[in-house]
Amino acid sequence: MGNIKWIFVLFSLLAAISLMGIAISISLQSILLALGSFIALIVVMGFGFKTKKRYREEGRL
Repeated sequence: MGNIKWIFVLFSLLAAISLMGIAISISLQSILLALGSFIALIVVMGFGFKTKKRYREEGRL
């Protein structure tokens, strides 16, 4: 359990917050907030996958 990669915990929390932002924007009927949350989700997921690939190539996973 001491082998936690905290950067991936951060990425997953940010992705979850982005998903919550999408849900909140739907309830508020705000297209701009939904679009912003969706873009944030894509960016966070992209950085997460990019970081995971880099860690795997460096043998850190």
